[in-house]
Amino acid sequence: MHPTTAWAGPEPEVGNYFVSTYPPFSCWTPDGAEAFRRMLQQPPPAFASEGVGLYVHIPFCVERCSYCYYLAHDNRSGDVASYVDALAGELDAYRRLPALAGRPLSFVYFGGGTPSVLPLARLRTLLDALQRARPWTSAREVTFECAPKSVTLDKLRFLRDAGVTRLSLGAQQLDDRVLEANGRVHLVADVERAWDHIRQVGFPVVNIDLIVGLVQETDESFFRSLDRIIEISPESVTIYQLEIPLNTRLYGLMHDGRLSEPVAGWDTKHARLARALEALETAGYQVRSAYSAVRGPDYPPFLYQDEQYQGADVLGIGVSAFSHVGGVNLQNLATLDSYFDARRQGRLPLWRGYAMTDEERLVREFVLQLKLGGAGRRFFQRKFGVDPAAYFAEPLAEGVRRGWFQCDPDRVTVTRDGLVRIDRLLPAFYRPEHQAIRYS
Repeated sequence: MHPTTAWAGPEPEVGNYFVSTYPPFSCWTPDGAEAFRRMLQQPPPAFASEGVGLYVHIPFCVERCSYCYYLAHDNRSGDVASYVDALAGELDAYRRLPALAGRPLSFVYFGGGTPSVLPLARLRTLLDALQRARPWTSAREVTFECAPKSVTLDKLRFLRDAGVTRLSLGAQQLDDRVLEANGRVHLVADVERAWDHIRQVGFPVVNIDLIVGLVQETDESFFRSLDRIIEISPESVTIYQLEIPLNTRLYGLMHDGRLSEPVAGWDTKHARLARALEALETAGYQVRSAYSAVRGPDYPPFLYQDEQYQGADVLGIGVSAFSHVGGVNLQNLATLDSYFDARRQGRLPLWRGYAMTDEERLVREFVLQLKLGGAGRRFFQRKFGVDPAAYFAEPLAEGVRRGWFQCDPDRVTVTRDGLVRIDRLLPAFYRPEHQAIRYS
């Protein structure tokens, strides 16, 4: 490991930053997808989780935000009906495969895109079809992402009655000027209206997303937004730092010199996030990850995140969706047309993947758990027969010297200074062949 190399120099202003898996996506290949196909024909390995998570990708939006790098379409509304049918068919195709058959769903997550943009009739069709293909009566958590402008009372009542336990509302910021400058289609009034509807219907857990570092954001606009979020007191607040991947409209504007003012640098974003986490703690929230705080000690776990980070199997369905099953990573075909073609031909829409070694699984779970603020040493000793403090001794020693990590007999802990820049630090723990390469 070479931490001084991984952490040398300033943080790049553009490119991918957020670490969501390991090894990096650029290592995934069609051969890895074939390994995933073969794995599906075998019983689950001994290390597999008992249950399986389900991720459902809805790739439709009213308009694509300038910073968005997820697969989302703002001009394919005519494909919604066909897509809903294809999703249900894809999940049904997995039902009897040996690697997944008979395993209950632990959690379900509907992400996007904008899942709430689906008309109510399509939502009913989709959820009914998915429930028939693989019931989620055993799921301890069902999360549904919403955008403020597409929230309606009828949709919310249906989602609650369908078993959604956790709603996530993408506010991003409560300043109309900032929202408009970043291509958001909603205004502050839409967030307030959506919040009123959500509380009227009632969900066990509501999360509100904010982004720090948006175009035209100032200290005043960001912390005024945060103050209002604290005032309305959702169960969870998530704050992401803006990143500018090369496939975003925002990067194009910067590259062509058409952006009227510079975006905040990483030092500014780290400082705002650190101050925001302190403000949430002062208001009675508890920091539970590099991006989120929850209201009080009795907050239920965020299973979609927590179980993945401990190695749980997750099946992703839909265009470009990601899976991690039986120690094999997978990404589905990444265009709507290729996804539709595969489903019309009765094929699983597999694109690229990566079959992991036991050592790579250890690295994956360690770096992801660091995003939660630390990793228990006994967890890795029991699961992998390895003490992570010894295995990662070199980067940890450098990180401790810089004040980003602490090591004690039970745990490797990320300090607050390390937590606000954790995605920058994680590549130092990668296998040498996965360092200093393109992430996606």
